[in-house]
Amino acid sequence: MAERRWVINASPLILLGKVNLLDLLPRITSNLLIPPAVVEEVQGGLKDDPARNWLSRATPFFMTTAPALHPTVAAWNLGKGETEVISYAVRSMEYTVIIDDIAARNCAMSMGVSTQGTLGVLLLLKKDGLLERVMPFVEDLQSRGMRIDSSLVAKIGMLAGEDVG
Repeated sequence: MAERRWVINASPLILLGKVNLLDLLPRITSNLLIPPAVVEEVQGGLKDDPARNWLSRATPFFMTTAPALHPTVAAWNLGKGETEVISYAVRSMEYTVIIDDIAARNCAMSMGVSTQGTLGVLLLLKKDGLLERVMPFVEDLQSRGMRIDSSLVAKIGMLAGEDVG
């Protein structure tokens, strides 16, 4: 496994849960942190939500305390989860934030923090040999409400070396 350190936001957890890939996260990252605000957001979901259920089994990955909020990150007025995720990564620059929200990604990048989205995680799962194909999962996410621009779908297909259906 590659040396990857991630601090993850709610949206990627929820989306990866919808396509039953959460149990693969510990196999592609050496350190996965889930800030308390993210845990709270996911646990506030439906009782049968896969991400909520996964969190109840994934306690070794939880952070025990919230990070000190970075004032510049706080000034972006993002959600509480996004602010905690990025604040943690700003203070520990060896972490990549796993986040989908475009404003949050822009904030993280402006702070010099590495970012990755849910679709990038799918590509890493394939690269590491844990998925045979990416595009069926992209299509499943789209059918479950994830809005993905057609040009991004094409790019993911190209990067995965797969035909876009």
